[in-house]
Amino acid sequence: MNASTTIVKPHDLTLAQTSHQLTTGAVSSVALTRHALDRIAAHQNLGAFLHVDADGALALAAASDQRRASGQARGPLDGVPIAHKDIFVTQDQPTTAASKMLEGYVSPFDATVVARLKSAGTVSLGKLNCDEFAMGGANENSAYQLARNPWALDRIPGGSSGGSAVAVAARLVAGATGTDTGGSIRQPAALTGITGIKPTYGRCSRYGMIAFASSLDQAGPLARTAEDCALLLQAMSGFDERDATSAQQAVPDFVTGLHAVRAGATAEQPLKGLRVGVPTEFFGKGVAADVLEATRQALAQLQALGATLVDVSLPHTELSIPVYYIIAPAEASSNLSRFDGVKFGHRAKHYTDLADMYKKTRAEGFGPEVKRRIMIGAYVLSHGYYDAYYLQAQKLRRMIADDFQSAFQHCDVIAGPVAPTVARQIAGDSGHQADPLAEYLADIFTLPASLAGLPGMSVPAGFGEHGLPVGLQLIGNYWQEGTLLHTAHAFQQTTDWHQRTPSSLA
Repeated sequence: MNASTTIVKPHDLTLAQTSHQLTTGAVSSVALTRHALDRIAAHQNLGAFLHVDADGALALAAASDQRRASGQARGPLDGVPIAHKDIFVTQDQPTTAASKMLEGYVSPFDATVVARLKSAGTVSLGKLNCDEFAMGGANENSAYQLARNPWALDRIPGGSSGGSAVAVAARLVAGATGTDTGGSIRQPAALTGITGIKPTYGRCSRYGMIAFASSLDQAGPLARTAEDCALLLQAMSGFDERDATSAQQAVPDFVTGLHAVRAGATAEQPLKGLRVGVPTEFFGKGVAADVLEATRQALAQLQALGATLVDVSLPHTELSIPVYYIIAPAEASSNLSRFDGVKFGHRAKHYTDLADMYKKTRAEGFGPEVKRRIMIGAYVLSHGYYDAYYLQAQKLRRMIADDFQSAFQHCDVIAGPVAPTVARQIAGDSGHQADPLAEYLADIFTLPASLAGLPGMSVPAGFGEHGLPVGLQLIGNYWQEGTLLHTAHAFQQTTDWHQRTPSSLA
């Protein structure tokens, strides 16, 4: 596009295109922000936002326009409107983690990820809906409202970063932050037809990110394209001395890496020489036929781009579910013990003594799924069960990580489905309760990479039943986010799945 291009629908621009429009002066940040705010107001039925900061966003946009006018723009993200998952604390906006426990809470500081994106000049429109304390895979556990899939309003958008995925898929924002503990970026990205990446554990700071499971939680971006994710991840990444789990690892130029030329590659086959591992365990029973078909077609497209498909095995895949649902609740039971009504957050109004205050506060403040996971976690950590459950789960976690290292001896990237089915119907709409066990089983393909701390990505790869999106999962070795982004970018240059828009929101 050039400066004379007339923007009819600013929301149809990708983040990279929006950046270009700002750079050329074709549009102002204030105009983009006003358009986004109007669109958010028009689509409140999607339940994407828990808080909209219109005045703050317009002030940030005006400041960005001033910087650009004076030649002091901070980079490609300066002036671009985004929004943050309500799991990142923000100094100027409320942070609730979608829980009644933190209703009305405003942090005295910004999370590192928020601060870094703010420093890059982004305009924060507000806070996005999610499952309470990031616990869930459907965004049905939010204490405030349901988030609905823009491709079909009676369907879940996935979780826990459901609001982030909905906001991007519905073109309310060009990009958003999310967190991924067991698939909470990749799964909602897949179910809503957008792109999302969970980087290697330690790549992005967890400082100011409300903890669910500290050895698993990782921040990452959701956007429409691999290029957009690269722009956001570039700004989000880097060592942070305030986070003990932050890695002192150099951050490569993800954006330049998108266009890197592989040895022996050609314009027609940019992925020549890339070995793509196809795990047997990701294509067995339990995977819906429509998901299998879309995934196999995506793999064929990678082949057409020059990649070589290699059969690999991840034999402990099925064990990732019980391992995760022991380790994650155990860490959650510890992390959430701080929410007791004493220093901040909800406190019960009526109680007889301190112990009664604790009990009533937590009973009132936490939702059913959070309580379930706290109780499971407390159980597996209790005397007599710690060795039998928690320690055994940690041993199996190491075996799962070893499976990946064995596979990566034969391939550069592992590919398969993100989720075994397309988005299911929202349980509440049909009058039924969601089955927690079925929800846990739906994470089978995202959990292994999380347990191993590996980077994983979801890329739009077609549509299945009822015209609902299917995502292709790409998993890389440690610190190989650049390889995933390069692969996804090449795929998106020859497919248009990422360009599709829900017809009701065009």
